[in-house]
Amino acid sequence: MNTIDHRALVAQGRFETPLGGMLAAATARGIAGLWFDGQRHHPGALDVPSDSTQRWIAQLREELWAYFRGASMRFATPLDLAGSDFQRSVWQALLSVPAGETPTYGALARSLGRADAVRAVAAAVGRNPVSIVVPCHRIVGQNGSLTGYAGGLDRKAALLRLEGARAGLQRPLELAA
Repeated sequence: MNTIDHRALVAQGRFETPLGGMLAAATARGIAGLWFDGQRHHPGALDVPSDSTQRWIAQLREELWAYFRGASMRFATPLDLAGSDFQRSVWQALLSVPAGETPTYGALARSLGRADAVRAVAAAVGRNPVSIVVPCHRIVGQNGSLTGYAGGLDRKAALLRLEGARAGLQRPLELAA
């Protein structure tokens, strides 16, 4: 299932981050997508104007810079996520996982009252259309292993290091010029 309604998009913008380029897509209501270049489920070229000054894209860019500097782990940019009711419930649950915590897919499924649906929960986590902001990178395998990040395991590890989950302290990443 495609988790973005291309017809509702009003703007797109590109960001360079310490972990590579990212593409953001916005509707009139909020951010609908944020993907790393080369990420699994990346939508490819979007037939929507490039506008880095669009209000949600500009706000997200500032929040991402603060995140990568280690100044803030919070995002206030409104989201406009398209997906099934089940996917949206999983993504909503991800928003409640604090920086520095790494629950398992099983724990996430149990928190949703769906302990028997770990694979379905994991699939929804993997289809998260808004990397970093909806923190799917914080979910780990049953034994604590880093598994299943559409943006790549190297990026997942870097995001967790930044958030202090593995090392016990926060380390800002170098910002790309």
